[in-house]
Amino acid sequence: MDSEIFVTMIKKTLLLSLSLMWFGCTKDTMIISSELDSQLELLIRDAAEDGTLEYYVLPDGSDLSQIPQDPKNPLNPAKVQLGNFLFFETGLAQNAVKDSGRGTYSCATCHIPEAGFKSGAFQGIADGGEGFGINGDSRVRDTEYEESQLDVQSARPLTMVNVGFVENTFWNGQFGSTGVNVGTESVWDQREATNNNFLGFQGIETQNFIGLVDHRIEINEELIDSLGYKDLFDEAFPEIPEEERYTVMTGSLAFSAYIRTIISDKAPFQNYLKGNTSALSYDEKKGAILFFGKALCTNCHYQENLGSLEFHALGVKDMYQRPEGSFDAHPDDRRNLGRAGFTLNPEDNFKFKVPGIYNVHETPFFFHGSSAESLEEVIEYKNLALTENPNVPQELISEEFQPLNLTEEEKNQLVLFIKNGLRDPDLPRYAPQSLPSGNCFPNADAISKVELGCN
Repeated sequence: MDSEIFVTMIKKTLLLSLSLMWFGCTKDTMIISSELDSQLELLIRDAAEDGTLEYYVLPDGSDLSQIPQDPKNPLNPAKVQLGNFLFFETGLAQNAVKDSGRGTYSCATCHIPEAGFKSGAFQGIADGGEGFGINGDSRVRDTEYEESQLDVQSARPLTMVNVGFVENTFWNGQFGSTGVNVGTESVWDQREATNNNFLGFQGIETQNFIGLVDHRIEINEELIDSLGYKDLFDEAFPEIPEEERYTVMTGSLAFSAYIRTIISDKAPFQNYLKGNTSALSYDEKKGAILFFGKALCTNCHYQENLGSLEFHALGVKDMYQRPEGSFDAHPDDRRNLGRAGFTLNPEDNFKFKVPGIYNVHETPFFFHGSSAESLEEVIEYKNLALTENPNVPQELISEEFQPLNLTEEEKNQLVLFIKNGLRDPDLPRYAPQSLPSGNCFPNADAISKVELGCN
């Protein structure tokens, strides 16, 4: 036989063998993937309130008609646009304790898009802070401020992502007249903050009524005119008389309208739910199967935003118990009691709201006291189900908080699903390119201006 013919035959045989092997491997992979998809779909349907995959599909942040909204604060494009600007506007920071703090912070100081609309540090500092670093991780106390003068929270700020699906806000759910707060009216007048529940709004609107005041934000006609917002207020609130139009009340409604549009609809899991089964990797699918199955995550994280309006005691540590310390956080702070700090019911002691978990991996701090500093730590804590807070005995821990007996591989797969599958990579799309005022944002103190590249 001619040597060239022989070599050609050998090559064809090898190519055929390789093709058959490739086809066999691809076919096996397709079968395995299909089996995973079928298993995951069944689990998602079982967790969904209406038994469909569509239940967990989040609306486009620009499709106002599909976004949950307070009937008393209907969304419109002008109101959302105004709220977007105001959320980042440092010029509203006019009620700072010291002159050095005036005009240097905004709501976005502690709710940074690149940080998942949370603080980049374990504890946010608005008035009395300076610096930005990377996504707010290097914000520190301005030495002109005493600790008691700082605008800080003794519980980690919750994310603004998918807040439109949260009817009662705050770790203890104290804000909002509807939802789980129906029947709690007797305690609304116990504190100035929750007294606003009598206005009849839902959570984020009610929270912002007091939040803008507490965070030392000013809104009045002269100020908003000087910053270039008067026409936007006119467009957003034409139904409100002019003498009432340029106020903290209307401003807070605009803030709330904008916040409701911050939706993580570009996360890979969202694409998967819409039919793109390749949006999740093999391990991410395995992690999703664990999330909706063995790991029991959807016992608590079952609503559209993968959170819920339930409250559970997990026994995690409070902000004041961080080993390196924190600002103005104390053992006797009512926030340490969780839901009971609002309801005054001892049966609610140490129970905290179940948060939504999209984009949680953008910052390395978790739980109300920032007691965990990686997603791996969170999963391990849930896996063991043991209290770490000496003030919270094991017998008070939620019955939903049980040991999971996950293997190392399963823990890693669960982390991958939450870290990658539930991460919308484009949250900065919700930040403006610039402000009508021309001010630096989200911070405008001297150090931040340098770090942010502002002129």
